[in-house]
Amino acid sequence: MKTPSSLEAPIAAIIPKTIDYHSDSRIDNYYWMNERENPEVQAYLKAENAFKSHCLAATEPLQATLFQEMKRRIKDDDASVPYFKNGYYYYQRFEAGKEYPIYCRKKEALMADEQIVLNVNELAADKEYLQVNALAVSENTRLLAYAADAVGRRIYTIYFKDLHSGQTFPEKLTEVTGNMAWASDNKTLFYAQQDPQTLRSNKVYKHVLGQSQAEDELVFEETDEKFTVRIQKSKSGKFLFLASQSTVSSEFRYLPADQSDGVWTLIQPREKDLEYEVEHHEDRFVILTNADGATNFKLVTAPLSTPNKAHWKELVPARENVLLEEFDVFKHHLVIANRFNGLTRLEIRTWDGDRKHYIRMQDPAYSVWIGTNPEYYTEILRYGYNSLTTPSSIYDYHMDSREKTLMKQQEVVGGHDPEAYQSERIWAPAEDGQEIPISLVYKKDLFSKTGENPLLLYGYGAYGLSSDPYFSSSRLSLLDRGFVVAIAHVRGGQEMGRHWYEDGKMLQKKNTFTDFIACGELLIREKYVHPKKLFAMGGSAGGLLVGAVINLRPDLFFGAIAAVPFVDVLTTMLDESIPLTTGEFDEWGNPKDKVFYDYIRSYSPYDNVKAQNYPHLLVTSGLHDSQVQYWEPTKWVAKLRALRSNDSLLLLHTNMDAGHGGASGRFRALKELAMEYAFLLWLAGKNQ
Repeated sequence: MKTPSSLEAPIAAIIPKTIDYHSDSRIDNYYWMNERENPEVQAYLKAENAFKSHCLAATEPLQATLFQEMKRRIKDDDASVPYFKNGYYYYQRFEAGKEYPIYCRKKEALMADEQIVLNVNELAADKEYLQVNALAVSENTRLLAYAADAVGRRIYTIYFKDLHSGQTFPEKLTEVTGNMAWASDNKTLFYAQQDPQTLRSNKVYKHVLGQSQAEDELVFEETDEKFTVRIQKSKSGKFLFLASQSTVSSEFRYLPADQSDGVWTLIQPREKDLEYEVEHHEDRFVILTNADGATNFKLVTAPLSTPNKAHWKELVPARENVLLEEFDVFKHHLVIANRFNGLTRLEIRTWDGDRKHYIRMQDPAYSVWIGTNPEYYTEILRYGYNSLTTPSSIYDYHMDSREKTLMKQQEVVGGHDPEAYQSERIWAPAEDGQEIPISLVYKKDLFSKTGENPLLLYGYGAYGLSSDPYFSSSRLSLLDRGFVVAIAHVRGGQEMGRHWYEDGKMLQKKNTFTDFIACGELLIREKYVHPKKLFAMGGSAGGLLVGAVINLRPDLFFGAIAAVPFVDVLTTMLDESIPLTTGEFDEWGNPKDKVFYDYIRSYSPYDNVKAQNYPHLLVTSGLHDSQVQYWEPTKWVAKLRALRSNDSLLLLHTNMDAGHGGASGRFRALKELAMEYAFLLWLAGKNQ
């Protein structure tokens, strides 16, 4: 498929800049694109958007159809399952046709009158973009603090509202992260603030209602540029925790929540490669940690008075093939989410360890998670479940009787028959002999294992984030047109345990890319996909994955989508003024060390573009993205257009009003997804 010729593709100006490091000179012809306010940059981005629209003009009817399909499947007036906390049932709901949630509560009983806590639609009435990051209600249930970002750069303003009168206070806290927690006195709010240049969360302040932000006391400042800070409250409500964390190290402090002017106590000083998370239970802290060689983590307890590592007592030991991921505490029960053979399990234990069991799951590939459980004195666990064929479901589970009650299942308007779809879990052999899990789904009556179907292969593989199989009502628009959708659980995530992450980072990063290629090759070999109808997709660090694999094996993929892709890895990791750079040295390596410089240079997608045929490519970006700066995908597209040796589609879509997450609102985001799906379907010959 050739690019329509009536509108010429934008050709970026070449302004060479030499970047010298370790006696290596790189010429970056498009470095100038990092000048966000430069009129020439703005004009170029708009020209790329116009070219993209021109090239996809034939798909506009399909985009409209897909958008309406996906929108129709969403229940217009949906509501979440209420949870009980401090005398109120809290929930959120949507009104028909509205983009944003309405946060509500009812006092003591679900039959009580509804009180609207916050209507985000009203806040967003005159805005192109709005993200409400967090809501925090004071212990006396009267005061609400909430954080809002109207740009998409994840720089928030915290507002205060009196829930009795409904009035929003004139005072506010500007240029903050949105992370916050109330002390027990109902007037003191602790909050985190970021460095204005790098956007690294590096300070925690104490704000007392009625005083100006300029008067707020600095509680803690993190000076190590690899660490970020956050504030949180224990489930019991008795303690505040101040966490300082890097990719491979943790440090927690605690303060009794009723002593807002007190001194913070250090739990365990930071050590390289020592990670831990803390929660409070009765007269002790419960700690999830990798201490003492517990690669897959273990649970320990520590006395409140002497919580450092010397006093940690093992509660749940580390296991070689089981990764402990998270936990929740109740008066009589401990709940652990652990991962075995690539799938998460929920383990229920009594504190004495005498009784333990797992909640049974029914699908070959699924996602399960610990839900919202603010109540401490209860035997009921709320958890969530879905699979590639089963819509998202919320259950209440009695941890003693093992009785399970379905509280809500995501409604797919117009109906959804899980039996019409088939999910599978297969394994691809990697170059080094590892077996890479693949989760996939297709519509039974539109699939035959003869190698004729188009297939979209998704991957991420970074930061230890596992890409669990999940249900998507929007994805049905692909499945119902004959697409197979697959998730490659490549190294860099933690699907198969902590080693899966360690083998896909730093000087092992290329395993992520070769794993993905091995998955694509297996899917072709086993005839799940036509050899000329395999598509790749990934976002952010997954966009790096897409960029790397189309450099390595452009012949394997017919088309690809790279969403907000992190593709200029070497230049970004050398620039410590860019948000997130310093905190990521333990993920990618610090290129100031020549060993890491050479390794990153060898795979960085932007640095390895060359004169070869590339697959059809759609790249998306956000002008205000704070995680992957807009200029990375922009430069990448410009360089690809200059060097590639074929004329496949090469399109850049920049959302000029959003950041890393794309458009805000539950329906606006679907328009971008409809564009991406139309791109895939058109290339696959299914333009209807």
